[in-house]
Amino acid sequence: MALWAAPASAQVLALDLPAAPLGRQVIALGRAARISVVVPDRHLWAQPVPALHGVYDAAAALAAIARAAGGRVQPLGTASWRIVPATTAVRMPPRPPADRVPHADPAPGDVIVTASKRDIPRERFAGATHRLDGVDLDLGGAGGTDRLTTRLASIASTYLGAGRNKLFIRGIADSSFTGPTQATVGQYLGDLRLSYNAPDPDLRLADLAAVEVLEGPQGTLYGAGSLGGLIRLVPNEPDLTASYGSATVGGASTAHGAGSADVQATLNLPLVDDRFGLRAVGTAAREGGYIDKPAMGRTDVNATRIYGGRAAALLRLGDGWSAEVIAVGQRIRGADSQYADRHAVPLTRDAMVTEGFRADFAQAQLVLAGQLGAVRLRSTTGVTAHDLTERYDATPPGGPPQLFTQANRTRMTANETRLWQSAPDGSGWLAGFSYVRNDTRLRRLFGAPDALLPTTGVTNRIDETTLYGEAGVRLLPGLLTSAGLRVTRTELGGAGEDIPEFALAVTRATAASRRQTIVLPAASALVDLAPHTNLFLRYQQGFRPGGIAIDGDYVRRFRDDRVATIEIGVRTGRPRRDSVDLAVTVARTSWRDIQADFIDPSGLPTTANVGDGRLWTIEATAGAVPITGLRVEAAATLNDSEIDEPSADLVRALADNIASNVADARAQVLARLRQIPNIARITTRLGISYDGQVGARALRVDGWLRYVGRSRLGVGPVLGQAQGDYVDSGLTARLALGAVGLTAGVTNLVNTRGNRFALGTPVTTGRDQVTPLRPRTLRLSIDTAF
Repeated sequence: MALWAAPASAQVLALDLPAAPLGRQVIALGRAARISVVVPDRHLWAQPVPALHGVYDAAAALAAIARAAGGRVQPLGTASWRIVPATTAVRMPPRPPADRVPHADPAPGDVIVTASKRDIPRERFAGATHRLDGVDLDLGGAGGTDRLTTRLASIASTYLGAGRNKLFIRGIADSSFTGPTQATVGQYLGDLRLSYNAPDPDLRLADLAAVEVLEGPQGTLYGAGSLGGLIRLVPNEPDLTASYGSATVGGASTAHGAGSADVQATLNLPLVDDRFGLRAVGTAAREGGYIDKPAMGRTDVNATRIYGGRAAALLRLGDGWSAEVIAVGQRIRGADSQYADRHAVPLTRDAMVTEGFRADFAQAQLVLAGQLGAVRLRSTTGVTAHDLTERYDATPPGGPPQLFTQANRTRMTANETRLWQSAPDGSGWLAGFSYVRNDTRLRRLFGAPDALLPTTGVTNRIDETTLYGEAGVRLLPGLLTSAGLRVTRTELGGAGEDIPEFALAVTRATAASRRQTIVLPAASALVDLAPHTNLFLRYQQGFRPGGIAIDGDYVRRFRDDRVATIEIGVRTGRPRRDSVDLAVTVARTSWRDIQADFIDPSGLPTTANVGDGRLWTIEATAGAVPITGLRVEAAATLNDSEIDEPSADLVRALADNIASNVADARAQVLARLRQIPNIARITTRLGISYDGQVGARALRVDGWLRYVGRSRLGVGPVLGQAQGDYVDSGLTARLALGAVGLTAGVTNLVNTRGNRFALGTPVTTGRDQVTPLRPRTLRLSIDTAF
């Protein structure tokens, strides 16, 4: 395959090439630089490569594209080159002198942290950050955010089911349930948050350029709900240079369970060459069940169906400006919950009701981007609808079947507009404005399955108006400092619903409103110790707003909580570019007025400020390339956390359950809160990946082992169950046969049962519950590009 054009290779170009197969990027570069490029290897032609942004000459741009695809460049003349697999011995073209390349952008191959909002090179970012390439996440079929937990030791999750889970980063975990509290992790698609105080929507990670994870808090740039950090999905933009697509069909078999199937398709269409184009991806999956309910005569009850997709339309307006419309939708239907009785063999649950769930997510965005001279502008406006309905077994021991149903309805409108200017040395500035309006309605029903009656619910509303900014200055050649500030004005409102008359008589207020101003500062320093080796120190704060919570048949307020973190870290080497890379981070977090859920005396989940706490986190990641094509990774996190002063409200709420007087209750609460719930003290991961050849065929192999240490389920005596202490594993291999690929993968290699999460229903306390790992599963698939 070849591209021919008139020679004009000496010029430097401002490039903005979207992520695409190598051949498509080469075509776009050839048109812009008027050069000739030959790519004789079909696999290399179809190899996905990340976006390329910056100012390059033709040789440097080609080198960056080839390196990202595992290839090398051979010069054929003054304006012609050939790209071949890296295993072929070639002579690389010489780089031009530094003074011929403008200073506005990083060097070719630098990993850019776009979640920094200033497009900072990773080596210039003062903080712990991770980037997962979309092609790696796509290996083995499109999955959800469980792919992130298997690849990063610093991310933890509950395991209620797809679309119901809460994610945690860096040991900042609040509770196990979906209530009125905002999440501790901010999740974003591009620049727009996916939701506000709903659980992880669990979007399929399909056709993404990358997923970026910034460890928190990230309050100065991202505001409320980023106490632990943030997860940012970076979708591939429409490619305006060529039409192409791909499709994948897979099937899986689970030991002692039902079969699974999945399909994914991606299509890119440039409708007006170099001006307007569309890109769409669709996914559908049926995950077979593996838990039985003998009392109901049913097997493999916990099957889940997931249908979703994303579409984008991109219009280049000229002079560096563009407009993009993005639409995302997903529908999840779970036939039943995925927990089992602790000692049941095989995996069974003694229940007489169906505990299905459903989650629906939809979002639309309008993104306007451009440049005002040397200043870049990006404005994103969007609307989001997120609905989750859950059914829990509430049958008392020896009693008739009963259900507890909870429905969480979220509607959000948001805008973020920012201006920034950056230099490759990490200096620059950023100024932004954001507005968020979020309305949540939490309704509850309780009673016999065929005669459910409404019980107390709540609505919460929040308006956030924010101004924020950040500036980075290189005070010395080896010292980069930055400081930032966020000022947020919030208006909070909430009210109770379906409150019984007897509760109305004693409840002080069924509605509340409040205005407050939150100021979140940040500061950091980064010291260059040696080439590709630096030390960083960072301080930042984060917060979550308060609201109205349900307490039995009553409602009451809970306050906002706040964290302040100081961290120090050192890193050396560039992942996937140098033979060895290493990063170590130590962080201390002070957490005030922690919002968390626990079981109230009536047996239902409630939310309150449970006290003040502190956390120490130590993280280490390392990577090595012992031979060409083989990379070995290791990671470990250590979390030491406790609530050192429980709130008086929590002690009073739990006193009747665990002690005869308040003094004894306080002592027992302290004893049970030495570890913040849902966070394992130790988590480790080992990963191995290989990219090579089998004859003329490209082979890719990816494997991992992950140990999750012991943790506690939640706050209080009812939620004191132990969980964790298991090893998970997976191995996937893909063989390329021209435009077709064959993939085989196995998860849970040793068929570990484990206990990912010690909760299925918070209402029934007579049974000991566990959420096991999916039994050993073998998946086979075929994919093709066209």
